[in-house]
Amino acid sequence: MNDKLKLWNNYPHWDDAEKAWNEGSQKKALEQPLKIPRHFPSIPGITKKTAAGLKWKSLRYILKHDENRVIPRYFFKRPIRYTISLLKSLLKKKSYVRDDDFFLYGIQNLEEFKQLLVKPNTLLVVGFSYCHKPHECPSGRFTTDCIHEAEHPVCRQCFIGKVVHSLPEKGVIPLFITTIHYIGEKIFEIVHAHPDKQVIFLITACEMTLEMFGDWGNMVSIQGVGVRLDGRICNTMKAFELSEAGVKPGLTVVLSHTEKRILDLIKIRRNHTQIT
Repeated sequence: MNDKLKLWNNYPHWDDAEKAWNEGSQKKALEQPLKIPRHFPSIPGITKKTAAGLKWKSLRYILKHDENRVIPRYFFKRPIRYTISLLKSLLKKKSYVRDDDFFLYGIQNLEEFKQLLVKPNTLLVVGFSYCHKPHECPSGRFTTDCIHEAEHPVCRQCFIGKVVHSLPEKGVIPLFITTIHYIGEKIFEIVHAHPDKQVIFLITACEMTLEMFGDWGNMVSIQGVGVRLDGRICNTMKAFELSEAGVKPGLTVVLSHTEKRILDLIKIRRNHTQIT
């Protein structure tokens, strides 16, 4: 899809664009309602057995399943820096500061992230885990593709589609995430391809992923927000490994109050980009 066709570009004010999107979403829901409701009971969080030694399970998993040799290709470009940063993060009890469904990495509070959103030389990576794509997704769920077509009945009801249409044209890279190695490789690529930019991120993921892989983001020294997904999340290593292979029959969701918080951040970025 051509970014010039983003719905938000047709309106001078954010509120008008969001109102138009929501009204269209309601109409499309009448034409083709999604088979599974957006909100349904969530399953319990990470099991105690899985939580034990999760940092080291993460390290072992990353190295064992690094089929594209992401770690050797990028780690040894800055071995001392990455080693020191990774060790510092591993020695901390938590790799993040939690604010409700927001997991903050490299920052102490949300105000710091808002300041980064308006900083001139930042490059924002906005990522979406495939597991909260609707089952009816025209691009497929376990894929890095997303057509986010405003007039498609499924895309118009999808929160991912809404966010993509609200993103500014410049200084933002959207990613549709299948595996932890995919997003890791992309982050490495972006950081090394833009040495003049400060890379920041806003990425959705299940709590287990946010717990397991925050140390790796800290290793690269990028700052950002991991957004906790609810619903049919992974809460064991077995479920996580199946999800990484594309076996994810259940849907995850971004809770409604968290959706608003995400859009509020995008609004800050978009409004500042338009001004500058």
